[in-house]
Amino acid sequence: MKKYGYIRVSSKDQNIDRQVESLRQLKIEDKNMFVDKQSGKNFERKKLSKDGEKIAGGR
Repeated sequence: MKKYGYIRVSSKDQNIDRQVESLRQLKIEDKNMFVDKQSGKNFERKKLSKDGEKIAGGR
């Protein structure tokens, strides 16, 4: 079974390295990690919505 990971930071200046390393420790491949960089005040997650559809569809 494929594993996927989702990373969100609230600004483009924030570093995702710790979250990436945590997902790698869970054996999630980099190509299966999805990242959103945007404010927490907006609940629209473009990357999660777009890639979530791919995952749900099994593509």
